[in-house]
Amino acid sequence: MTATPVIEARGLGKRFGHKSALADIDLSVGPGRILGLIGPNGAGKTTLLNLLLGLMRGDGELRVLGHDPMGERGALMREVCFISDVATLPRWLRVREAIELVAGLHPKFSRERCQHFLARSALEPKTRIRDLSKGMTVQLHLALIMAIDARLLVLDEPTLGLDLLFRRAFYENLLGDYFDADRTILVTTHQVEEIEHVLTDVVFLRDGRKVLDTDMDTLGQRFVELRVAPDDLAAARALQPIGERRLLGSHALIFDLETTTEPAALDRLGERHSPALADLFTACMSEAKA
Repeated sequence: MTATPVIEARGLGKRFGHKSALADIDLSVGPGRILGLIGPNGAGKTTLLNLLLGLMRGDGELRVLGHDPMGERGALMREVCFISDVATLPRWLRVREAIELVAGLHPKFSRERCQHFLARSALEPKTRIRDLSKGMTVQLHLALIMAIDARLLVLDEPTLGLDLLFRRAFYENLLGDYFDADRTILVTTHQVEEIEHVLTDVVFLRDGRKVLDTDMDTLGQRFVELRVAPDDLAAARALQPIGERRLLGSHALIFDLETTTEPAALDRLGERHSPALADLFTACMSEAKA
């Protein structure tokens, strides 16, 4: 039996005057999925999140957890947790006050569960957030998130401004202590390389439109990066790659096996690899711009 989608959109769009911020978005996300929503600034990511969270009305059809986000926002937000970057935590609050604040804001927040996660850390209840290190701020942020029993977690650039170690720890702890088959996570980020290993699905946006919408397994079967020596570069380019970058002594060309003219010829011209998500994103953005 097919699971009911957590997010279901058909022909979703949003205009601001004469400008189209989002157009013709079809989207279906089931439970137990981690969707990466990736795009450059101005791609429409924030507009899409605002529509999903019932902060504005758009065109087309949209249901989130079976609700109309605008018409049934109260019911929807009892099942949703929305978190932006850790810098949004009020720095003047003490740790214990931050816990009380979130407890008052979200009906499915558990103080006991939050304290369980905080017990692993060195955080003191009386410490103000402004006096915490970045790493300790991340630990507090994670404890607040994981104490909310939400069916949909929306993360908007959650690790903005953190260094590499803390960004990795954030996602590892989120996966290990929060995510399960009944929860869905939607995350937007510019740090594509760091979320690739946690995603089950990815959507690329550019200029308010979808450029790519696929699960990670299909992505690995559909796209290939070919490492090509200079002597074979012209022949490889003739097979219509969607992107290219220079390596030391060779070139890496990315091909979409659904559109390249002679996929069987690739093996004669170079060595196949799976493209990194960041390289595929760059290629798709360049192709969409062309």
